[in-house]
Amino acid sequence: MMSVETMAQVNATHATSEGDTFPKLLLQHAQVRPQHPAFREKHLGIWQTWGWLQVSEEVRALACGLAAQGFQRGMNLAIIGDNRPRLYWAMAAAQCLGGVAVPLYQDSPAADMIFALENAEISFAIVEDQEQVDKLLDIKQSYPALSHIAYDDDKGMRHYHQPELTSYQQLQELGRQFDAAHPQFFMQQVNLGQPDDTAVMLYTSGTTGKPKGVCQTHRSFMSAAIGGVSFDHLTADEDILSYLPMAWVGDHLFSYAQALVTGFTVNCPESGETVLTDLREIGPTYYFAPPRVFENMLTTVMIRMEDASKLKRRLFHHYMEVARRVGADILDRKPVGMMDKLSYALGNFFVYGPLKNVLGLSRVRIAYTAGAAIGPDLFRFYRSIGINLKQLYGATETCAYVCLQPDGNIKFDSVGLAAPGVEVKLAENGEVLVKSTAMLKEYYKRPDATAEVMDAEGYFHTGDAGIFDHEGHLKIIDRAADVGKMNKGDMFAPNYIENKLKFFPFIKEAVAFGQARDMVCAFINIDMEAVGNWAERRGIAYSGYTDLAGKKEGYDLIEECIQKVNADLATEELMSGTQIHRFLILHKELDPDDDELTRTRKVRRRFVEEKYKVLIDALYSGRASQYIETQVKFEDGRKGMVAADLRIVDVKTFAPVKDAA
Repeated sequence: MMSVETMAQVNATHATSEGDTFPKLLLQHAQVRPQHPAFREKHLGIWQTWGWLQVSEEVRALACGLAAQGFQRGMNLAIIGDNRPRLYWAMAAAQCLGGVAVPLYQDSPAADMIFALENAEISFAIVEDQEQVDKLLDIKQSYPALSHIAYDDDKGMRHYHQPELTSYQQLQELGRQFDAAHPQFFMQQVNLGQPDDTAVMLYTSGTTGKPKGVCQTHRSFMSAAIGGVSFDHLTADEDILSYLPMAWVGDHLFSYAQALVTGFTVNCPESGETVLTDLREIGPTYYFAPPRVFENMLTTVMIRMEDASKLKRRLFHHYMEVARRVGADILDRKPVGMMDKLSYALGNFFVYGPLKNVLGLSRVRIAYTAGAAIGPDLFRFYRSIGINLKQLYGATETCAYVCLQPDGNIKFDSVGLAAPGVEVKLAENGEVLVKSTAMLKEYYKRPDATAEVMDAEGYFHTGDAGIFDHEGHLKIIDRAADVGKMNKGDMFAPNYIENKLKFFPFIKEAVAFGQARDMVCAFINIDMEAVGNWAERRGIAYSGYTDLAGKKEGYDLIEECIQKVNADLATEELMSGTQIHRFLILHKELDPDDDELTRTRKVRRRFVEEKYKVLIDALYSGRASQYIETQVKFEDGRKGMVAADLRIVDVKTFAPVKDAA
């Protein structure tokens, strides 16, 4: 029997030393660190581990199985499901054959998925389970080109006998037979791969129209990965938890590209419901989460503190005050007095350490957030307890790699400095323009759309409006297309206002209106968990979201939050005229299944404005209430109606505060 080292050498035979594609990097790791954990997955409560050599063998078998079925260079492979090691291996397998991985959002209904499948001309798909198989079989009725579907989890699949179906294990067994008959084939295909070949196609969220397939090459994602790895000094010893959608650019950067650049370990949770438990068990050293996850964590902490004993509450609030005063400075290694250091050390023993352990963040060296603005108070909280939380800025078209925040130079209201190898400048209208090697190759079959975002000088037009401070830190104001003016001439940046509202744990979503109007008004979605807990502690009974959203006490709570936002806006010279005058709480949560949000939870602003025109008219006509009936879609595909008589409330505004600085 061959030794592990000999097997690794055989597996990596003829792999180029440059490692200029992801399959070549995979084979290098199999040779250099064959037993180092590459992937872990929690299954039935037990963590399963695969080393890099084992992963390379799994990928080889899968790639040869796809080849045996007819998958060829230049073809696109759809990948659909939760974060699973075998689905990441499917990406690598497609790339080994010169194909393109096309991950799709696993929570998309079949009706939403069909556009991407048809647009990408998908005939091969590898999916997680029965749920995804059912969607594709439904789609196949109107899109017959879908001819090969492999599934990972065989639970519930016993009575499925459609000829296009095969299990993941059967596909790999087919591949091993093919590999034995054609032993040179796999490495020949890997060595044919070039850095400028398209490696992955990620579909945009479709905020303003049909999604577009963003084609990214091996070179572009590897440039972003190498830049981030060197910036934060990442090594093969990192552990990350992979739980965000595989179709999202951030997950592809962190859980795939950077993992293959460094050789660190990717951990996949058992399910979406066990993420926080699995987070505590793994204790990642490198962690990414959107602001909402960090907000939910803090909300959970504050709710638990309300249940704690009086002594524990006093300890918590005392040491959190110490952390707010000196925690960030200690994290940034700035000079702090000896007594403050001692107080902080005691706080770390009694409060910060146990708190980080409960959150699963005890080992985190670097934590990132992106995708939306994060509130300064929230940002300050995590950094004050010793978690090195930073922001990054990027887009699907830039491999999520434009700006990063350097250690020791963190500003709560910026997204940082231009990342290594990236050039950032502002157009005359304030739009952020980007040039780097981590850029899209093209929009798939959309040369017109590609030409719209790439100018003659090679700059990508992000569509975001921003400003630089005197140190070169970039601040994102809003989407450039959404920035407008009010009738009195004030700049109106709805996303900027909405983010300030969403900094409060009681507000889950907000939509602000004010373009070409005399005042700003807003829709609010309450956070069901936070407001529900708040209501229960005050003995306020409610039967569900619609009932809770209509409670006067809830309106008073949200009005108080909005008044604080108005007071904050009054201190900002450019934004003081955009304080919120009136608001209502929507009778239902904005939902991707109702087309009100994208799958990445961005508001489809124009759609919302059209759908709820009657409510907007009521806000601006001075009415005190408005009745509305709204159709909703349930998870099982059924449709229903939600109706309510919504209250409309006027909010206190403040005179502009001059010379606030």
